[in-house]
Amino acid sequence: MLKMKLAMAAMTAALLPATALAQQPPPSMGASILMWSPDQQQEGYKTMEKLAAHKVVARGPNVFPLPAGTPIEPKVSVGDKEMSVDAFMAAYRVSGLLVIKDGKVIMERYGLERGPSDRWTSFSVAKSLTSTLVGAAIQDGYIKSLNDPVTTYIPELKGGGYDGVTVGQLITMTSGVKWNEDYTDLNSDVAKVGLSIIEPGVNPVVSYMRRLPRAVTPGTKFNYSTGETDLVGVLVSNAVGKPLSQYLSEKIWAPFGMEQDAIWVEDVAGHERGGCCMSMTLRDYGRVGMFMLGGGKAGGEQVVPATWTKEATTSHVLVDPAHPEAGGYGYFWWVNPKARAYEALGIFGQSITTFPDDKLVIAINSAWPAADTNELNAARDSLTAAIRAAAR
Repeated sequence: MLKMKLAMAAMTAALLPATALAQQPPPSMGASILMWSPDQQQEGYKTMEKLAAHKVVARGPNVFPLPAGTPIEPKVSVGDKEMSVDAFMAAYRVSGLLVIKDGKVIMERYGLERGPSDRWTSFSVAKSLTSTLVGAAIQDGYIKSLNDPVTTYIPELKGGGYDGVTVGQLITMTSGVKWNEDYTDLNSDVAKVGLSIIEPGVNPVVSYMRRLPRAVTPGTKFNYSTGETDLVGVLVSNAVGKPLSQYLSEKIWAPFGMEQDAIWVEDVAGHERGGCCMSMTLRDYGRVGMFMLGGGKAGGEQVVPATWTKEATTSHVLVDPAHPEAGGYGYFWWVNPKARAYEALGIFGQSITTFPDDKLVIAINSAWPAADTNELNAARDSLTAAIRAAAR
């Protein structure tokens, strides 16, 4: 899982140039968002709209209420050390922590000079929203079925490794198409995909992906492919005939009652990145969790099929069959059956963790010193476990 997420980071890095920030000079030639210093992370993660081309996801006139509940003050055990939440946030560079229990906010903290109105980049958390838009497109009749061939919606993929691959296989990352996730290899797919317009009029990700061969039979093996998450974004916008940002605004952001506009970073062709880089406020991260917890309704309307949120957050494939304890994967949601939880995860410490049995949503934004390590993930798991125990 670590290698997969870091590979996503490498692709993100290639598409987002490291821009000079006020605190210090820009990184050296060839550097990227992965190489930002702590000061650059702190400033850049909350001001991505100043640094990268993007589209706006417009909010609506109403705001989904998040009233205050009974506060909690858990102690977090990390290894043999016990610390307060504030100490944890300082140690692990957390910019925002929001806990919603039974629809009420029982903890809301900020760090790294961030405030409630500041957005924060999501990295791969955006994937989970992209797959949710697949559900919305099915509900609206733009996509007929998860069994439809991907080539129905992206015809440029015909004649290659994606022939016979279904929409469902794409959103569970079981396409069977060969994909090199090695972020240390400058010749890997993730290091090269989508960097330039190869064929005028064809999305650069589609141009690259349609040249990839098939490695295994579709539906038989999980292989985290960052390029495919962007393909899903293209698929949805093709199907609905609208930009992803507009469709997300119409279906969820405005009717559900997000408090602030979000922004969605574009690729070099001006298409929103299906697999990365929305920015939103901490409370709107929490509202994404509430939308899923509520079964996918917004403004009193069923946005996705009635069974969608349950199916999307159910494991359809093991991440590592040799280590089933690593959990599974749904429709761009990470699934932890043991904890009965599902998560949207992004590098450098972005997450929305939902415990449906507890009616509990935990949103965390961070600026970790590394994109993703076992130690950092274990620490975050310790925090969510402590919060869950204290919220019961």
